Amino acid sequence: MAKLNILPHHPESPKEGDVVGPGRFPSWLHRKLPKGGEIFHTGNEVRGERLHTVCEEAKCPNLLECWSKKTATFLVLGKACTRKCGFCSITSSPTPPPADPHEPERIGKSVRELGLKHVVITMVARDDMPDGGAAHLLHVVKEIRKQNPGTTVELLTSDFQGSYESLDILLQDPPEIFNHNVETVRRLTPRVRHKATYERSLEMLDYVKKKSPQTLTKSGLMLGLGETEDEIVQTLHDLHAVGVQIVTAGQYLQPTRNHLLVKAFIPPEAFDKLSETGKSIGIPYIFAGPFVRSSYNAGVVFDQAKGAIYSE
Repeated sequence: MAKLNILPHHPESPKEGDVVGPGRFPSWLHRKLPKGGEIFHTGNEVRGERLHTVCEEAKCPNLLECWSKKTATFLVLGKACTRKCGFCSITSSPTPPPADPHEPERIGKSVRELGLKHVVITMVARDDMPDGGAAHLLHVVKEIRKQNPGTTVELLTSDFQGSYESLDILLQDPPEIFNHNVETVRRLTPRVRHKATYERSLEMLDYVKKKSPQTLTKSGLMLGLGETEDEIVQTLHDLHAVGVQIVTAGQYLQPTRNHLLVKAFIPPEAFDKLSETGKSIGIPYIFAGPFVRSSYNAGVVFDQAKGAIYSE
């Protein structure tokens, strides 16, 4: 099996207490900013419909690139999460405002205006709601399909506190892709994620695949949090064991001084070897690289993954 050759003590890795700004990034994390008026068109459409995007709320480094391509990942159920994970910059609150009942229609309209053929809908965790927000998410899917026949839907969800009843609600009108991130390796999960557990995430992915075999399942990892190579490989084995067909992996970047430190910068060649390793394990499609995020280039990933999965 290919060695990943991850460098936990890379000479450009941060010192204790550092916030790693762009000037401190290694060469492979520097890139040119995209140009074009579509960036403003996308932003105006999202803000005009009073919608939220994970691109903005999570301070995604790919925002300008994606918006320049007239695509965005919609964040539903508000912008305040009931959890406060160590890696995530989304606002947290134990009592977020109620879900906006008109949000699904506005998302459907924005998908139409942007001409999206594949749309990713993600959510804040809503542990304050009895179903975790599943019924609202189902309404979003139905409205997208009503206003945009032919558009494929990818849901990137919370763990619904392990509620299979909530998953059953979503699967009344199943998405083309069900995406739920394990985020990190088993050992680091208690430090990285708030309330979510590694085993629960695997169980959710397993349940969806068995309940809705036609739905592609997807999960993602952040690297650079102190995981070992053996732990990464074990995570790939665990994801394969529950039928996950698409895996994304990217470099963790510390969004603010109050979040988890970057422990290592992972070079591009290590991500390439991770892809090779995952495929050797049996995962049909792996999208890995320093800038890769769960919904990054999701439409392209969906098309390529279908080709890889259905050609087997």
